[in-house]
Amino acid sequence: DLIYKVFVFPQETKHSHVLVRAKLEQPLQNFTVCLRSYTDLTRPYSLFSYATKEQDNEILLFKPKPSEYRFYVGGKFVTFRVPEGRGDWEHVCASWESATGIAEFWLNGKPWPRKGLQRGYTVGSEAAILLGQEQDAFGGGFDVYNSFSGELADVYLWDTGLSPDKMRAAYQSLRLPPAVLAWKSLSYEVKGDVVVKPRLRE
Repeated sequence: DLIYKVFVFPQETKHSHVLVRAKLEQPLQNFTVCLRSYTDLTRPYSLFSYATKEQDNEILLFKPKPSEYRFYVGGKFVTFRVPEGRGDWEHVCASWESATGIAEFWLNGKPWPRKGLQRGYTVGSEAAILLGQEQDAFGGGFDVYNSFSGELADVYLWDTGLSPDKMRAAYQSLRLPPAVLAWKSLSYEVKGDVVVKPRLRE
């Protein structure tokens, strides 16, 4: 149970990461991923990397610059332009549904205009899920220039699209539906220099 705790990535490296395990019964037709990050990086970095043997960017939340997030599904991406952070925690949720290809992006409890991505696609379930590095190969292929340094918390993955109420609940750290990957019951393995610490502030 990592409630009120964070993963601290104290420095930029080409190997340190957290491997997380999700209980996926079958490939994903819909999903939502949420997390909170705190960093002063201005270069590109990866927040959530979900790779299969067939596709290294099966699901990827990536921030190429302070005013932009990229959301990948099956190797294709859409871009969401955002205000530059003011040196505070940022909470993001991204959801996708195969039937319509609609990608939703929420930043700090507010929805951005929806975009279309990979309609009819299915996300594979045999995945390596990593925090702190971007995979260019299944479970590896890291580049220090895309690594994360800073703090990560409140990481969740659902095999459904969350309703707007639940998206706001995730931002406010309220009660949430059962998830395939949940911060309250995270199965994870730290690789390299990553430290679990209490959260310094809400």
